[in-house]
Amino acid sequence: MKLKRILGGLSLAALSLLIFSGCGSSKDGGSKDKAGENQTKITFWAAPNPTQLKYWEEMAESFQKENKDIIVEVSQMKESPSSEATIQSAIASDTAPTLSENINRSFAAQLAASEAIVPLDKQDAFSTIVADRNMTKTIESWQFSDGSQYVLPVYSNPILFAWRLDKLQEMGFEEAPKTYSELLEVAKKLSESKGDTVLWAKKDLGDPTAWMRWFDFFPLYNAASKGSAFVEDNKFVADEAALKDVFQLMSELSELKALRTGEATDPFENGDSIMTDLGPWTFPNWAEKYPELTYGENYTVTAPVVPDALSGEEQISTYADAKGIVMYAQATEEEQQAAMKFLEFVYGNVENDMKWLEVTSLIPARDDATESDEFKEYFEKNPAMKVFAENVPAAVPAMDNENYNDIQQAFGEKAWVPVIRGEKQAAEAVDSAKEAVEGVFQ
Repeated sequence: MKLKRILGGLSLAALSLLIFSGCGSSKDGGSKDKAGENQTKITFWAAPNPTQLKYWEEMAESFQKENKDIIVEVSQMKESPSSEATIQSAIASDTAPTLSENINRSFAAQLAASEAIVPLDKQDAFSTIVADRNMTKTIESWQFSDGSQYVLPVYSNPILFAWRLDKLQEMGFEEAPKTYSELLEVAKKLSESKGDTVLWAKKDLGDPTAWMRWFDFFPLYNAASKGSAFVEDNKFVADEAALKDVFQLMSELSELKALRTGEATDPFENGDSIMTDLGPWTFPNWAEKYPELTYGENYTVTAPVVPDALSGEEQISTYADAKGIVMYAQATEEEQQAAMKFLEFVYGNVENDMKWLEVTSLIPARDDATESDEFKEYFEKNPAMKVFAENVPAAVPAMDNENYNDIQQAFGEKAWVPVIRGEKQAAEAVDSAKEAVEGVFQ
Protein backbone atom coordinates (compact mmCIF):
# COMPACT_ATOMS: atom_id res chain seq x y z
CA MET A 1 0.00 0.00 0.00
CA LYS A 2 1.25 3.46 -0.93
CA LEU A 3 1.30 5.09 2.49
CA LYS A 4 2.95 8.30 1.31
CA ARG A 5 -0.05 9.11 -0.87
CA ILE A 6 -2.53 8.06 1.79
CA LEU A 7 -1.05 10.18 4.53
CA GLY A 8 -0.77 13.28 2.36
CA GLY A 9 0.20 16.33 4.35
CA LEU A 10 -0.53 15.08 7.86
CA SER A 11 2.03 16.21 10.42
CA LEU A 12 3.79 13.58 12.53
CA ALA A 13 2.04 14.77 15.67
CA ALA A 14 -1.37 14.78 14.02
CA LEU A 15 -0.71 11.38 12.51
CA SER A 16 0.21 9.89 15.86
CA LEU A 17 -2.94 11.28 17.43
CA LEU A 18 -5.14 10.11 14.58
CA ILE A 19 -3.70 6.63 14.44
CA PHE A 20 -4.23 6.28 18.19
CA SER A 21 -7.81 7.52 18.00
CA GLY A 22 -8.40 5.60 14.77
CA CYS A 23 -7.27 2.35 16.38
CA GLY A 24 -9.55 2.90 19.34
CA SER A 25 -12.52 3.69 17.15
CA SER A 26 -11.93 0.76 14.85
CA LYS A 27 -11.38 -1.66 17.69
CA ASP A 28 -14.83 -0.82 18.93
CA GLY A 29 -16.37 -1.25 15.50
CA GLY A 30 -13.96 -3.31 13.43
CA SER A 31 -13.18 -6.49 15.37
CA LYS A 32 -15.14 -9.73 15.13
CA ASP A 33 -15.60 -10.16 18.86
CA LYS A 34 -19.38 -9.64 18.67
CA ALA A 35 -19.97 -11.96 15.71
CA GLY A 36 -20.86 -15.60 16.15
CA GLU A 37 -19.17 -18.48 14.36
CA ASN A 38 -21.62 -18.40 11.45
CA GLN A 39 -21.86 -14.64 11.26
CA THR A 40 -19.94 -12.06 9.27
CA LYS A 41 -19.43 -8.65 10.78
CA ILE A 42 -19.02 -5.50 8.72
CA THR A 43 -18.42 -1.96 9.92
CA PHE A 44 -19.98 1.15 8.44
CA TRP A 45 -18.78 4.68 9.18
CA ALA A 46 -21.55 7.24 8.79
CA ALA A 47 -20.89 10.92 8.09
CA PRO A 48 -20.37 13.23 11.07
CA ASN A 49 -23.99 14.30 10.89
CA PRO A 50 -26.55 13.09 13.46
CA THR A 51 -29.33 12.68 10.89
CA GLN A 52 -27.18 10.48 8.66
CA LEU A 53 -26.02 8.38 11.61
CA LYS A 54 -29.66 7.85 12.63
CA TYR A 55 -30.59 6.79 9.10
CA TRP A 56 -27.80 4.20 8.79
CA GLU A 57 -28.47 2.79 12.26
CA GLU A 58 -32.10 2.21 11.22
CA MET A 59 -31.00 0.61 7.93
CA ALA A 60 -28.62 -1.74 9.75
CA GLU A 61 -31.31 -2.75 12.25
CA SER A 62 -33.85 -3.48 9.49
CA PHE A 63 -31.29 -5.43 7.45
CA GLN A 64 -30.22 -7.61 10.35
CA LYS A 65 -33.80 -8.68 11.02
CA GLU A 66 -33.78 -10.37 7.62
CA ASN A 67 -30.10 -11.38 7.56
CA LYS A 68 -29.17 -13.08 10.82
CA ASP A 69 -25.82 -14.17 9.39
CA ILE A 70 -24.51 -10.59 8.98
CA ILE A 71 -23.87 -7.99 11.68
CA VAL A 72 -23.64 -4.37 10.54
CA GLU A 73 -22.04 -2.13 13.12
CA VAL A 74 -22.62 1.55 12.41
CA SER A 75 -20.63 4.36 14.00
CA GLN A 76 -20.08 8.04 13.25
CA MET A 77 -16.72 8.95 11.78
CA LYS A 78 -14.64 11.54 13.61
CA GLU A 79 -14.52 15.00 12.01
CA SER A 80 -11.53 16.36 13.91
CA PRO A 81 -9.27 17.50 12.37
CA SER A 82 -11.35 16.31 9.38
CA SER A 83 -13.25 13.22 8.29
CA GLU A 84 -10.71 12.77 5.48
CA ALA A 85 -7.81 12.77 7.93
CA THR A 86 -9.63 10.26 10.14
CA ILE A 87 -10.04 7.92 7.18
CA GLN A 88 -6.42 8.36 6.10
CA SER A 89 -5.14 7.53 9.58
CA ALA A 90 -7.39 4.45 9.81
CA ILE A 91 -6.02 3.16 6.51
CA ALA A 92 -2.44 3.79 7.64
CA SER A 93 -3.03 1.90 10.89
CA ASP A 94 -4.90 -0.95 9.17
CA THR A 95 -8.09 -0.14 11.06
CA ALA A 96 -10.33 1.08 8.23
CA PRO A 97 -14.03 0.16 8.26
CA THR A 98 -15.59 -2.11 5.65
CA LEU A 99 -17.64 0.74 4.20
CA SER A 100 -17.94 4.45 4.76
CA GLU A 101 -20.08 7.19 3.31
CA ASN A 102 -19.20 10.90 3.08
CA ILE A 103 -16.72 10.42 0.21
CA ASN A 104 -16.73 12.81 -2.73
CA ARG A 105 -15.25 11.81 -6.07
CA SER A 106 -12.06 13.85 -5.64
CA PHE A 107 -11.15 12.34 -2.27
CA ALA A 108 -12.03 8.92 -3.68
CA ALA A 109 -9.44 9.58 -6.39
CA GLN A 110 -6.80 9.95 -3.68
CA LEU A 111 -7.90 6.72 -2.04
CA ALA A 112 -8.04 4.86 -5.37
CA ALA A 113 -4.56 6.05 -6.33
CA SER A 114 -3.33 4.60 -3.03
CA GLU A 115 -5.18 1.32 -3.71
CA ALA A 116 -7.02 1.86 -0.43
CA ILE A 117 -10.49 1.28 -1.89
CA VAL A 118 -11.82 -1.31 -4.32
CA PRO A 119 -13.65 -0.73 -7.63
CA LEU A 120 -17.27 -1.43 -6.82
CA ASP A 121 -18.20 -2.27 -10.40
CA LYS A 122 -16.12 -5.42 -10.05
CA GLN A 123 -18.54 -6.63 -7.36
CA ASP A 124 -21.28 -8.96 -8.64
CA ALA A 125 -24.10 -6.99 -7.03
CA PHE A 126 -23.10 -3.55 -8.31
CA SER A 127 -25.07 -3.59 -11.57
CA THR A 128 -28.11 -4.88 -9.67
CA ILE A 129 -27.92 -1.99 -7.21
CA VAL A 130 -27.61 0.58 -10.02
CA ALA A 131 -30.59 -0.89 -11.86
CA ASP A 132 -32.79 -1.38 -8.78
CA ARG A 133 -32.16 2.16 -7.62
CA ASN A 134 -32.75 3.57 -11.12
CA MET A 135 -29.51 5.57 -11.18
CA THR A 136 -28.06 4.55 -14.57
CA LYS A 137 -27.90 8.14 -15.87
CA THR A 138 -26.82 9.71 -12.60
CA ILE A 139 -23.88 7.38 -12.10
CA GLU A 140 -22.39 7.95 -15.58
CA SER A 141 -20.54 11.09 -14.49
CA TRP A 142 -19.07 9.24 -11.50
CA GLN A 143 -16.99 6.92 -13.68
CA PHE A 144 -13.25 7.37 -13.16
CA SER A 145 -10.67 7.91 -15.87
CA ASP A 146 -9.63 4.25 -15.64
CA GLY A 147 -13.20 3.18 -16.42
CA SER A 148 -13.94 2.01 -12.87
CA GLN A 149 -16.63 3.06 -10.40
CA TYR A 150 -15.10 3.47 -6.94
CA VAL A 151 -18.04 5.29 -5.33
CA LEU A 152 -21.68 4.37 -4.99
CA PRO A 153 -23.42 7.78 -4.92
CA VAL A 154 -25.68 8.27 -1.91
CA TYR A 155 -26.86 11.80 -2.56
CA SER A 156 -26.41 14.36 -5.30
CA ASN A 157 -27.19 17.99 -4.57
CA PRO A 158 -27.10 19.96 -7.82
CA ILE A 159 -25.84 23.49 -7.27
CA LEU A 160 -28.55 25.71 -8.69
CA PHE A 161 -29.29 29.43 -8.55
CA ALA A 162 -31.99 31.24 -6.61
CA TRP A 163 -33.44 34.49 -7.96
CA ARG A 164 -35.37 37.24 -6.18
CA LEU A 165 -38.47 37.37 -8.37
CA ASP A 166 -39.80 40.39 -6.51
CA LYS A 167 -36.65 42.41 -7.23
CA LEU A 168 -36.58 41.32 -10.87
CA GLN A 169 -40.22 42.30 -11.32
CA GLU A 170 -39.58 45.71 -9.79
CA MET A 171 -36.98 46.18 -12.54
CA GLY A 172 -39.38 45.08 -15.28
CA PHE A 173 -38.26 41.45 -15.70
CA GLU A 174 -41.00 38.84 -15.48
CA GLU A 175 -38.81 35.78 -15.08
CA ALA A 176 -35.31 34.73 -14.09
CA PRO A 177 -32.57 34.96 -16.74
CA LYS A 178 -31.70 31.76 -18.59
CA THR A 179 -28.88 32.97 -20.85
CA TYR A 180 -25.81 35.16 -20.55
CA SER A 181 -27.38 38.00 -22.56
CA GLU A 182 -30.47 37.97 -20.32
CA LEU A 183 -28.28 38.01 -17.24
CA LEU A 184 -26.18 40.90 -18.55
CA GLU A 185 -29.36 42.82 -19.30
CA VAL A 186 -30.31 42.56 -15.62
CA ALA A 187 -26.79 43.55 -14.56
CA LYS A 188 -26.84 46.62 -16.84
CA LYS A 189 -30.20 47.72 -15.46
CA LEU A 190 -28.81 47.42 -11.92
CA SER A 191 -25.77 49.44 -12.94
CA GLU A 192 -27.92 52.18 -14.43
CA SER A 193 -30.07 52.39 -11.31
CA LYS A 194 -26.99 53.20 -9.20
CA GLY A 195 -28.67 51.62 -6.18
CA ASP A 196 -27.17 49.39 -3.49
CA THR A 197 -28.53 46.14 -4.92
CA VAL A 198 -26.10 44.00 -6.91
CA LEU A 199 -26.51 40.90 -9.01
CA TRP A 200 -24.37 38.50 -6.94
CA ALA A 201 -23.03 39.31 -3.49
CA LYS A 202 -20.66 36.67 -2.21
CA LYS A 203 -17.34 37.11 -0.46
CA ASP A 204 -16.13 33.69 -1.65
CA LEU A 205 -16.11 34.84 -5.29
CA GLY A 206 -12.83 36.64 -4.66
CA ASP A 207 -11.28 33.96 -2.47
CA PRO A 208 -8.89 31.50 -4.20
CA THR A 209 -9.46 28.71 -1.66
CA ALA A 210 -9.83 25.49 -3.67
CA TRP A 211 -13.21 24.16 -2.52
CA MET A 212 -15.00 27.45 -3.16
CA ARG A 213 -14.84 26.86 -6.92
CA TRP A 214 -17.39 24.07 -6.50
CA PHE A 215 -20.04 26.71 -5.83
CA ASP A 216 -19.26 29.40 -8.39
CA PHE A 217 -17.01 28.34 -11.26
CA PHE A 218 -17.93 24.69 -11.74
CA PRO A 219 -21.72 25.20 -11.94
CA LEU A 220 -21.18 27.78 -14.69
CA TYR A 221 -18.47 25.79 -16.48
CA ASN A 222 -20.46 22.54 -16.43
CA ALA A 223 -23.48 24.38 -17.82
CA ALA A 224 -21.46 26.06 -20.59
CA SER A 225 -19.55 22.90 -21.54
CA LYS A 226 -22.44 20.43 -21.26
CA GLY A 227 -20.65 18.68 -18.42
CA SER A 228 -17.24 18.33 -20.09
CA ALA A 229 -14.33 17.22 -17.94
CA PHE A 230 -11.88 19.81 -16.62
CA VAL A 231 -8.96 17.44 -16.09
CA GLU A 232 -8.55 13.82 -17.07
CA ASP A 233 -5.66 11.38 -16.72
CA ASN A 234 -3.51 14.16 -15.25
CA LYS A 235 -4.11 16.41 -18.24
CA PHE A 236 -5.91 19.71 -18.68
CA VAL A 237 -8.79 18.81 -21.01
CA ALA A 238 -11.22 21.65 -20.34
CA ASP A 239 -13.50 22.88 -23.10
CA GLU A 240 -11.58 26.11 -23.72
CA ALA A 241 -14.43 27.76 -25.64
CA ALA A 242 -16.78 27.18 -22.70
CA LEU A 243 -14.08 28.33 -20.29
CA LYS A 244 -13.65 31.55 -22.25
CA ASP A 245 -17.42 32.08 -22.25
CA VAL A 246 -17.55 31.80 -18.47
CA PHE A 247 -14.59 34.13 -17.99
CA GLN A 248 -16.06 36.65 -20.44
CA LEU A 249 -19.34 36.64 -18.54
CA MET A 250 -17.66 37.17 -15.19
CA SER A 251 -15.38 39.85 -16.64
CA GLU A 252 -18.38 41.81 -17.95
CA LEU A 253 -20.18 41.45 -14.64
CA SER A 254 -17.08 42.74 -12.88
CA GLU A 255 -16.90 45.75 -15.21
CA LEU A 256 -20.56 46.50 -14.52
CA LYS A 257 -19.84 46.31 -10.77
CA ALA A 258 -22.56 43.68 -10.55
CA LEU A 259 -20.48 41.54 -8.17
CA ARG A 260 -19.84 42.28 -4.51
CA THR A 261 -17.06 40.35 -2.78
CA GLY A 262 -16.98 42.14 0.56
CA GLU A 263 -18.47 40.97 3.82
CA ALA A 264 -22.25 40.76 3.77
CA THR A 265 -24.87 39.14 5.97
CA ASP A 266 -27.41 37.07 4.02
CA PRO A 267 -27.47 39.50 1.07
CA PHE A 268 -29.89 37.43 -1.02
CA GLU A 269 -32.27 36.84 1.84
CA ASN A 270 -32.21 40.55 2.72
CA GLY A 271 -32.78 41.63 -0.88
CA ASP A 272 -29.33 43.13 -1.37
CA SER A 273 -28.54 40.79 -4.27
CA ILE A 274 -30.67 39.40 -7.08
CA MET A 275 -29.22 35.89 -7.26
CA THR A 276 -27.24 33.38 -5.25
CA ASP A 277 -25.86 29.88 -5.69
CA LEU A 278 -27.95 27.42 -3.74
CA GLY A 279 -27.98 23.91 -2.32
CA PRO A 280 -31.06 22.18 -0.85
CA TRP A 281 -29.60 22.28 2.66
CA THR A 282 -30.45 26.01 2.66
CA PHE A 283 -34.21 25.60 2.95
CA PRO A 284 -34.46 24.51 6.61
CA ASN A 285 -32.50 27.65 7.56
CA TRP A 286 -34.76 29.85 5.45
CA ALA A 287 -37.87 28.29 6.98
CA GLU A 288 -36.59 29.29 10.40
CA LYS A 289 -34.94 32.66 9.75
CA TYR A 290 -36.69 33.95 6.62
CA PRO A 291 -40.21 32.49 6.53
CA GLU A 292 -41.27 35.37 4.29
CA LEU A 293 -39.30 33.82 1.41
CA THR A 294 -41.88 31.85 -0.59
CA TYR A 295 -41.00 29.74 -3.60
CA GLY A 296 -42.80 30.86 -6.73
CA GLU A 297 -43.81 34.18 -5.19
CA ASN A 298 -40.73 36.19 -4.26
CA TYR A 299 -38.02 33.75 -5.30
CA THR A 300 -37.46 30.90 -7.71
CA VAL A 301 -34.75 28.30 -8.39
CA THR A 302 -33.21 27.46 -11.77
CA ALA A 303 -30.29 25.74 -13.43
CA PRO A 304 -27.22 27.94 -14.14
CA VAL A 305 -27.41 30.44 -16.97
CA VAL A 306 -25.87 29.28 -20.26
CA PRO A 307 -24.23 30.94 -23.27
CA ASP A 308 -26.83 32.14 -25.76
CA ALA A 309 -25.89 29.37 -28.19
CA LEU A 310 -27.26 26.84 -25.68
CA SER A 311 -30.59 28.58 -25.24
CA GLY A 312 -33.41 26.05 -25.21
CA GLU A 313 -31.35 23.12 -23.91
CA GLU A 314 -33.69 20.76 -22.05
CA GLN A 315 -31.15 19.49 -19.51
CA ILE A 316 -28.43 21.85 -18.30
CA SER A 317 -25.43 20.46 -16.48
CA THR A 318 -24.20 21.86 -13.20
CA TYR A 319 -21.88 20.88 -10.36
CA ALA A 320 -23.09 18.22 -7.93
CA ASP A 321 -22.23 18.59 -4.28
CA ALA A 322 -22.38 14.85 -3.96
CA LYS A 323 -20.95 12.11 -1.80
CA GLY A 324 -21.19 8.37 -1.67
CA ILE A 325 -20.03 5.08 -0.25
CA VAL A 326 -16.69 3.36 -0.78
CA MET A 327 -15.45 -0.08 0.20
CA TYR A 328 -11.99 -0.36 1.74
CA ALA A 329 -9.42 -2.78 0.41
CA GLN A 330 -8.65 -4.06 3.91
CA ALA A 331 -12.02 -5.85 3.98
CA THR A 332 -11.87 -9.60 3.43
CA GLU A 333 -13.69 -11.17 0.49
CA GLU A 334 -16.34 -12.46 2.89
CA GLU A 335 -16.83 -8.96 4.33
CA GLN A 336 -17.02 -7.44 0.85
CA GLN A 337 -19.80 -9.84 -0.16
CA ALA A 338 -21.70 -9.11 3.06
CA ALA A 339 -21.28 -5.38 2.50
CA MET A 340 -22.71 -5.56 -1.01
CA LYS A 341 -25.65 -7.55 0.31
CA PHE A 342 -26.31 -4.75 2.79
CA LEU A 343 -26.17 -2.12 0.03
CA GLU A 344 -28.50 -4.22 -2.13
CA PHE A 345 -30.97 -4.22 0.74
CA VAL A 346 -30.80 -0.46 1.27
CA TYR A 347 -31.04 0.56 -2.37
CA GLY A 348 -33.40 -2.16 -3.53
CA ASN A 349 -36.35 -0.38 -1.92
CA VAL A 350 -37.36 3.13 -2.99
CA GLU A 351 -38.92 3.70 0.44
CA ASN A 352 -35.43 3.81 1.92
CA ASP A 353 -34.51 6.72 -0.36
CA MET A 354 -37.72 8.49 0.62
CA LYS A 355 -36.78 8.06 4.26
CA TRP A 356 -33.29 9.39 3.48
CA LEU A 357 -34.74 12.54 1.89
CA GLU A 358 -37.09 13.18 4.81
CA VAL A 359 -34.40 12.63 7.45
CA THR A 360 -31.48 14.45 5.82
CA SER A 361 -32.93 16.90 3.23
CA LEU A 362 -30.25 15.59 0.83
CA ILE A 363 -31.35 14.58 -2.68
CA PRO A 364 -31.04 10.82 -3.36
CA ALA A 365 -28.74 10.08 -6.29
CA ARG A 366 -31.34 8.53 -8.55
CA ASP A 367 -32.74 9.34 -12.00
CA ASP A 368 -36.44 9.10 -11.23
CA ALA A 369 -37.16 10.90 -7.96
CA THR A 370 -39.54 13.36 -9.60
CA GLU A 371 -41.34 10.56 -11.48
CA SER A 372 -41.72 8.05 -8.66
CA ASP A 373 -45.03 7.97 -6.79
CA GLU A 374 -43.06 7.44 -3.59
CA PHE A 375 -41.77 11.03 -3.70
CA LYS A 376 -44.88 12.72 -5.09
CA GLU A 377 -46.38 13.95 -1.82
CA TYR A 378 -43.02 15.21 -0.56
CA PHE A 379 -42.36 17.29 -3.67
CA GLU A 380 -45.89 18.68 -3.68
CA LYS A 381 -45.15 20.07 -0.23
CA ASN A 382 -41.58 21.08 -1.15
CA PRO A 383 -41.67 22.35 -4.76
CA ALA A 384 -38.23 23.96 -4.60
CA MET A 385 -36.72 20.60 -3.67
CA LYS A 386 -38.35 19.10 -6.74
CA VAL A 387 -36.27 21.42 -8.94
CA PHE A 388 -33.12 20.00 -7.37
CA ALA A 389 -34.28 16.43 -7.92
CA GLU A 390 -35.04 17.21 -11.58
CA ASN A 391 -31.44 18.32 -12.08
CA VAL A 392 -29.75 15.29 -10.50
CA PRO A 393 -29.17 13.26 -13.72
CA ALA A 394 -27.11 16.06 -15.33
CA ALA A 395 -25.23 17.14 -12.21
CA VAL A 396 -21.48 16.46 -12.41
CA PRO A 397 -19.58 15.47 -9.23
CA ALA A 398 -16.10 16.64 -8.29
CA MET A 399 -13.17 15.77 -10.56
CA ASP A 400 -11.58 12.33 -10.20
CA ASN A 401 -8.04 13.54 -9.58
CA GLU A 402 -6.02 13.08 -6.43
CA ASN A 403 -4.46 16.54 -6.94
CA TYR A 404 -7.85 18.25 -7.03
CA ASN A 405 -7.05 20.61 -4.16
CA ASP A 406 -3.84 21.89 -5.76
CA ILE A 407 -5.53 22.13 -9.17
CA GLN A 408 -8.44 24.19 -7.91
CA GLN A 409 -6.22 26.37 -5.71
CA ALA A 410 -3.88 27.21 -8.62
CA PHE A 411 -6.84 27.81 -10.92
CA GLY A 412 -8.42 30.18 -8.41
CA GLU A 413 -5.23 32.12 -7.81
CA LYS A 414 -4.09 32.44 -11.43
CA ALA A 415 -7.35 32.64 -13.38
CA TRP A 416 -10.68 32.90 -11.56
CA VAL A 417 -9.92 35.53 -8.90
CA PRO A 418 -8.00 37.84 -11.31
CA VAL A 419 -11.06 37.85 -13.58
CA ILE A 420 -13.39 38.61 -10.68
CA ARG A 421 -11.12 41.50 -9.67
CA GLY A 422 -10.96 42.84 -13.22
CA GLU A 423 -7.24 42.12 -13.48
CA LYS A 424 -7.43 39.68 -16.43
CA GLN A 425 -9.51 39.46 -19.58
CA ALA A 426 -11.14 36.21 -20.69
CA ALA A 427 -8.58 35.05 -23.30
CA GLU A 428 -5.66 35.70 -20.96
CA ALA A 429 -7.46 33.91 -18.13
CA VAL A 430 -7.94 30.78 -20.29
CA ASP A 431 -4.18 30.67 -20.93
CA SER A 432 -3.51 31.26 -17.23
CA ALA A 433 -5.91 28.48 -16.24
CA LYS A 434 -4.22 26.01 -18.58
CA GLU A 435 -0.76 26.99 -17.37
CA ALA A 436 -1.77 26.80 -13.72
CA VAL A 437 -3.35 23.33 -13.99
CA GLU A 438 -0.56 21.89 -16.12
CA GLY A 439 1.92 23.28 -13.60
CA VAL A 440 0.38 21.08 -10.91
CA PHE A 441 1.05 17.97 -13.04
CA GLN A 442 4.72 18.77 -13.70
